[in-house]
Amino acid sequence: MAEGVFPGAIGIDLGTTYSCVATYDSAVEIIANEQGNRVTPSFVAFTSEERLIGDAAKNQAALNPRNTVFDAKRLIGRAFEDESVQKDIKSWPFKVVDSNGNPQIEVQYLDETKTFSPQEISSMVLTKMKEIAEAKIGKKVEKAVVTVPAYFNDAQRQATKDAGAIAGLNVLRIINEPTAAAIAYGLGAGKSEKERHVLIFDLGGGTFDVSLLNITGGVFTVKATAGDTHLGGQDFDTNLLDFFKADFQRKTKLDISGDARALRRLRTACERAKRTLSSVTQTTVEVDSLFEGQDFSANITRARFEDINAGLFKSTLEPVEQVLKDAKVSKSHVDEVVLVGGSTRIPKVQKLLSDFFEGKQLEKSINPDEAVAYGAAVQGAILTGQSTSEDTKDLLLLDVIPLSLGVAMQGNVFAPVVPRNTTVPTIKRRTFTTVADHQTTVQFPVYQGERVNCSENTLLGEFDLKNIPPMQAGEPVLESIFEVDANGILKVTALEKSTGRSANITISNSIGRLSSEEIEKMIEDAEKFKSSDDAFAKRHEQKQKLEAYVASVESTVTDPVLSAKLKRSAKEKIETALSDALQALELEESTGDDYRKAELTLKRAVTKETSDTFDIPIKICFCINMVYGDTLWEIDNNKVKFMLSGFFFVTNDDIKFVEITVN
Repeated sequence: MAEGVFPGAIGIDLGTTYSCVATYDSAVEIIANEQGNRVTPSFVAFTSEERLIGDAAKNQAALNPRNTVFDAKRLIGRAFEDESVQKDIKSWPFKVVDSNGNPQIEVQYLDETKTFSPQEISSMVLTKMKEIAEAKIGKKVEKAVVTVPAYFNDAQRQATKDAGAIAGLNVLRIINEPTAAAIAYGLGAGKSEKERHVLIFDLGGGTFDVSLLNITGGVFTVKATAGDTHLGGQDFDTNLLDFFKADFQRKTKLDISGDARALRRLRTACERAKRTLSSVTQTTVEVDSLFEGQDFSANITRARFEDINAGLFKSTLEPVEQVLKDAKVSKSHVDEVVLVGGSTRIPKVQKLLSDFFEGKQLEKSINPDEAVAYGAAVQGAILTGQSTSEDTKDLLLLDVIPLSLGVAMQGNVFAPVVPRNTTVPTIKRRTFTTVADHQTTVQFPVYQGERVNCSENTLLGEFDLKNIPPMQAGEPVLESIFEVDANGILKVTALEKSTGRSANITISNSIGRLSSEEIEKMIEDAEKFKSSDDAFAKRHEQKQKLEAYVASVESTVTDPVLSAKLKRSAKEKIETALSDALQALELEESTGDDYRKAELTLKRAVTKETSDTFDIPIKICFCINMVYGDTLWEIDNNKVKFMLSGFFFVTNDDIKFVEITVN
C-alpha cells in the first residue's frame, strides 16, 4: 500500500449475506474484491490454522460448518432471549451461547475454544471491506459511512458503530439503507426541481425496509419508514430447505436435521435454485451423497417456490401500507417505486408490488446489490468535503427515526417522547412528576417501540434522577430531554426544574452495547488476529515457493540426462540440501522464515555445486543443451528456469524470466 491516508470516507453496505464497498473520487466506484466480485459474502470462518473472511470463508462452509459464521447482522444489538435469535439458533450450524444476556458465537480457532460477540464478527467483515478499498485506493482508509436497515433500533445502531470502531474505522455516520439507495437513485435519475414521492422497497438477504421520500432538487426528505429486521432471502432459502429436507426424509427415511454439513450443502443448493428461478420457471436441485451415501435430486418449479414462500412474500406489502399511512400519501401519489436488494429480483415479489400500485412500472435502473454502498459513498464524500460534482455538493439528507422513543410511566405504560418518523437530528422534551409523597428518586426506563405496554417494546436502558427535594406527589416538575443525533443514536437527560439537578444517559447498559473498555480490548484482539492472519499467509506463501523449488530440484537430480552432467560430490551435496528442505516442509512448527531459509540454503547449494564446474557463459549453453539436447522443439521451460535460477542466484528477489520466440 502506498503511503498516506485517504482523505475521504468509504461507503460500506454491511449486509446480512453480502457486503459491498464503494469510494468517491469525482464519481462513485464500486470496488471489486480480490476474486473480482463486487459483493463479498458476510462470512467469517475459523480453522486450526487461520481465519478466512468473505468468498474464502463461504467456499469452505460445507467442510467446516460449525466454525463458519454468517448472519451476524441478525444477532447484533439483540438479546440472547430475543424470540428471533432463539428461532435462528435452531437453524444455524455454529454455536451461539448466552453471555450475561448477550449472544456470543463459540468456535474452534487455532485449536482453542473462542467466543466472539456479533460486533466482533461484523468488525471482521468491515475490516475485509476496508482492505478491499485500500488495495484499490493505495492509501490507508480511516473513515467510513456504514449503512443499517432503517428499522434498526438504537441498540442495533450503536452496536454497528462499535463494530466499525473495532475494525479501526471512524464511522462518520450511520445511515439507513433505503435512504442511501434513494441517493443513488436520485443522482442516477438526474437532479430535478420537480417534487417527487419516491418509495424505496429494499428486500435484502436478511432485512426488509420500506421508505417513502420526498425528493426535490438535492433535498432528500424521508417522510416515513417501516420494515422487518428479520425478513429476507435467507428466510426464503430456509423455507425451501425445510421443504427439501422433508422430501429427502420421505424418499429415504433419513433425517438430516442433525448433520450440519448436509444442511449447509442443501442450503447452498437451495440458494442457487432460488436465484435460478428468477430467470427460468423450473430447475433441479442436486446434491451428491447428501447423507449416508444417499444422493438427492428433485425438481422445483417457480410456482412451487412461490407457494412455499407465499406468506412471506405477501407480508412484504404490510410495511408498504404502513409507510403510506404514516406519511399520509395515497398510493396514486407515489411517483416512482424503486427496487433495492437482491431479493427484489424474485418475479413474485415484483408482481405483488406492481399489482399493489395498480400496475405501476417498477424502477430497476439501479443495481439492487450496489445501490446502498453507492449512496453511502456519496454521503461519505459530502461529510469529508470531497464532494466535487454539481449533483452532490448541495445534497441534503433528512432522515427519520423508525420507532418511537419514550419512558415507562406508572403501570408500565409507554409514554412516547419522540414519535416515530421524526426527522433527525432532533431534541424533544416531555414533563413528568412523582407518584408518591416525599419521593426523592425517580427511575427512568427508556424504551423504543409502538406498543402501549412497555414489556412489548425494546428496553434501551435506564437511569435514576436522585436527590429530588421532598414534596407532595405531583408537585416536582421533572423534564425528560431526548436528543437523537444524525446516526439515530439517543441521549436522554432528566432535569428537576426547581433545583436544576439533572442526570443523563447515552444508552450504555442496553443489550448488545459494549463499554469503551470492551471496545478497546476487541480492537487489540482484532490487531492480534490480523497479525496471525498475515503470519499464516506469509508462511503459506513461503511454503509454496519452497515446495515449487524442491520439486524443480528433484526433477533435475532424478533426470538421467541432467544428473549425468553433475559431479558425484556435487550431486550428493545438492541431495543433502534437498533432504534438509524436505524436512523443513514436514515439520508442523516450521515458520515462514524457516521455509525461506531452507529455500535460500538449497539455492546456495545448487549455485555453489554447479559454479565449481562451469563458467557463466558456458552455463547458459550447458543449461539449454541439457534441457534441449539435440532437439530444439521439445522444450521444458521449468527445467531451463531451474538451471538459470541456480546459476544466477540472488538472495532478495526471484529472477524474472522473459520468454522470447525464436523463428
